[in-house]
Amino acid sequence: MNGAMLSRPEPVRSSAPGNHNEQYVLFKTAIGTCAIAWTTAESRTLVTLFELPEATEDATVRRISRFGARRCDAPPTEMRALISRIGAHLEGKLYDFDDVQLKLTDEPAFARSVYDAARKIPPGQTRTYGQIAKQLGQPNAARAVGQALGNNPIPLIVPCHRVVAAASKGGGFSAHGGLKTKARLLTIERVTNDLF
Repeated sequence: MNGAMLSRPEPVRSSAPGNHNEQYVLFKTAIGTCAIAWTTAESRTLVTLFELPEATEDATVRRISRFGARRCDAPPTEMRALISRIGAHLEGKLYDFDDVQLKLTDEPAFARSVYDAARKIPPGQTRTYGQIAKQLGQPNAARAVGQALGNNPIPLIVPCHRVVAAASKGGGFSAHGGLKTKARLLTIERVTNDLF
């Protein structure tokens, strides 16, 4: 969770590598080329990974395809609609993404509870790691909350950028660009606190 981190931790996934049902697509946004991966289960499209822009498009491709997802040139309707919403959000037309169905079954139970709590934070607001820990009934688990968010496989949709350190500090952010990227996302969402 260090903003100066050179390489991000890899999420633990029992299905890695080679989930042959998983597909991804790259798409341009106001902040650069993002990528999203999904799988289909029981006629539902579930998001499995999301990548904020890396230093290069090739780096974004390497990150999104690391578990065996295949590139898709024609994403399903639900994914095209979500990509459109993400693009609009990153241009300042704010959405929450709490209706997006995710596949997080490979994540530990505590991490899933942290992600659920983060998804309830509306755009334009923040919470501290300690507030999330307290909300989960584990007031001494602020560091564990930070570690879970540092391994978040679906940033933006699971808005880990909205969780900050106490005393109005930014905390960490494991996406490419670290705290600079976190600050940019919060600025887009019109967070007024001087966090950085």
